[in-house]
Amino acid sequence: MTYKALHVEEIDGKFTKKMKQLSLEKLDTNDVLIRVKYSALNFKDALSATGNKGITREFPHTPGIDASGVVERSSSERFQIGDEVIVTSFDLGMNTNGAFSEYISVPKEWVIPLPKTLTLKEAVSIGTAGLTSAIGTFKLMSNGQKEGDNILVTGSTGAVGSFSVKLLSHLGFKVTALSSKADKKEFLTSIGANEVVLKDEFETHAKRPLLKPKYDGALDVVGGEILENILKQVSPEGSVAICGLVGSPQLNTTVFPFILRGVNLLGINSAEMDSEHRVTLWNMLANEWKIDLSNIVHEHSLEELPKLIDEMLAGNSTGRAVIKID
Repeated sequence: MTYKALHVEEIDGKFTKKMKQLSLEKLDTNDVLIRVKYSALNFKDALSATGNKGITREFPHTPGIDASGVVERSSSERFQIGDEVIVTSFDLGMNTNGAFSEYISVPKEWVIPLPKTLTLKEAVSIGTAGLTSAIGTFKLMSNGQKEGDNILVTGSTGAVGSFSVKLLSHLGFKVTALSSKADKKEFLTSIGANEVVLKDEFETHAKRPLLKPKYDGALDVVGGEILENILKQVSPEGSVAICGLVGSPQLNTTVFPFILRGVNLLGINSAEMDSEHRVTLWNMLANEWKIDLSNIVHEHSLEELPKLIDEMLAGNSTGRAVIKID
């Protein structure tokens, strides 16, 4: 039996990505075999699909860190054939063949039952991006951020950023969206941003250890110089939740935001979160934190993935690309 998947190969030092029919017998043999109904495109997927060895060590490989689908085979008592389930992050799509495919085979610990108030498409529309945003939001609120606070969101037109703008707005925060895309101001206000600041307008006084406080807190997906200057502008006892390195993995800063203003720097690790906490957040996202994602989600086919990946790496993607697996 064969199945269709996006197959990334290394040939003479160059990487190619194309649709292929693969042998189901050769798929990774794990506890649960899932027929994938939906996946979604993330920045990690785009890096894996172009041969980034920091994401995926061995090729050929199928990317895709988000999946929702139906159990086809299970050696676990927790899951029965026909169960609707979610698999996000862990090692899926990194060094384990991922969800840009009709089937995935994964350990039982990675599988989450689909909450009854979500459809399979809604679940993957949330996916790792939404879970990452939820972790950051939960940490901000646990560290004192409250309704009405002004929260800066970076990378605000991307998957994590746009979800964060919508979620924080839904929870009653004032949201300032930071973006490099002047033509996306209307989009950002339509999804809940109270204010849009362009990257060129964002204060970056490199030699000053602190700037005038402007934001009660922040959720940052960029890192690098942007994060450095966010820390300088956060109000006393504010918090910054971080989850990305699109700008740079390097952070050059001083201790002054932390020792003079008591700023908290909160890390987000959605890949290795324990199952219990993961289930709790999924249930929140399915109920009291459930938001309408129709204006940030756009649906595509598997065959469109190579083009979508190129657009994302060129910085031309907006919102959340959901992939329907036929």
